[in-house]
Amino acid sequence: MTTSASAPYGLKVSFVVHAIADLLFAIPLFIAPAFTLGLFGWQTIDPIAARIAAAALFGIGIESWLARNAPLSSFLAMLNLKVIWSLACTVGIAWSLLEGAHGRPPMAFGILAIFVVFHAVWVYWRMVVGKLR
Repeated sequence: MTTSASAPYGLKVSFVVHAIADLLFAIPLFIAPAFTLGLFGWQTIDPIAARIAAAALFGIGIESWLARNAPLSSFLAMLNLKVIWSLACTVGIAWSLLEGAHGRPPMAFGILAIFVVFHAVWVYWRMVVGKLR
């Protein structure tokens, strides 16, 4: 494979969808963490921790947008990051829900489902890119 090999269209679309999803959560979480998390049923809100989470979403989401048209070889490191990030979030959210965090608000299960889906997507694309290299 040359460094100019093009990434599959579906991978590029996945990066764009991920960028949009991350930014849709990051912007309100960064601007108004108490209000945003309150809508999701959080009972205790740490605005510093919420804004750190928003910053991570900004970083990953914006990089997803910037990298969407990169050569295939450039996707590998970002996919590794996305696999690790989504797995850690999935485990962390599930663990917190098992402990009864915030009274287990229904939206937390929705957020968990989003991370599970994205994790599956990233693992799939990581395997595909690994085979194409």
